Amino acid sequence: MGDVVLTLPTACALKDSGVAKEVIWVCDRRFAAIPRLCDSVDEVVEWTRDKATDRRHWRSLGQFDVALDMQGLLKSGLVTGLADAKSRFGYHWQREGARLFSAPIRPDPTSFHIADQLVDVARFLGAEVANARFGLAPTQEDTARVRDLVVREGGAPGRWIAVNPGAGWPTKRWHPHSVASLCDQISSAGWVPILIGGPDVADVRDIVGQSAQKSFVDLVGKTSISELVALIDSCDAHVGGDTGSTHMAAALGKVAIGIYTVSDPRRVCPYGQIENVLRGQPSPQKVWELLTARLTP
Repeated sequence: MGDVVLTLPTACALKDSGVAKEVIWVCDRRFAAIPRLCDSVDEVVEWTRDKATDRRHWRSLGQFDVALDMQGLLKSGLVTGLADAKSRFGYHWQREGARLFSAPIRPDPTSFHIADQLVDVARFLGAEVANARFGLAPTQEDTARVRDLVVREGGAPGRWIAVNPGAGWPTKRWHPHSVASLCDQISSAGWVPILIGGPDVADVRDIVGQSAQKSFVDLVGKTSISELVALIDSCDAHVGGDTGSTHMAAALGKVAIGIYTVSDPRRVCPYGQIENVLRGQPSPQKVWELLTARLTP
């Protein structure tokens, strides 16, 4: 999910600069809702495993001036190679044989963040942009649904803070007892802490057991991707590790506190918010102090 979010600025750069008149995005079905909520994407085609090597299917999309492999994996490389395109380029970090299907575009030496390196592909094609723009916004329908959901799950309307205790790798996760303590501090200060994340990466039971007040709202695994965008957009801030919802929060312009245990913040911090990153396993108090400093006018 994070990779999809971080690629949105490439589409925005292509459209904002006039390099592309139409952007068609092929995306894994699980995350296709994200580019659909981007103002620079004209159409989203869902990638499914059964269509992965179907040349006729990808050719049926029409002829393109350029096909871009922005993920650099075999599955994205195959789509790029099978599409009817006059030229093919890709993000420079190509793995699993992706280089067989497109020419890698080296990033500018000053582009440290992955989002900026991805935008460098658009710059290579002629886009003139200074900073990454994500163009991401929720629908009114999803916003209404998640606000009703929070209330149904026991949360009061008002000030919300999203907390994601999970991440794809166990080494990227903040300790559950620290998450529980932070949720108590958030609640004591008058905000509603809302737990988010996937059911397979966040052990909510541990957090419930270690929380003194047990006053957070548990929405782990209870929202669709588009509803997650709306939920984060409705919150005042987001706290999480190097994971998709952290990048989503930054893309929505929210305060995004990043707890980075192993990742290099220069490459994958919440975009434009490297000052909001804490390394290692910080204390809940340290995270709380940074959070309140960013939320205080």
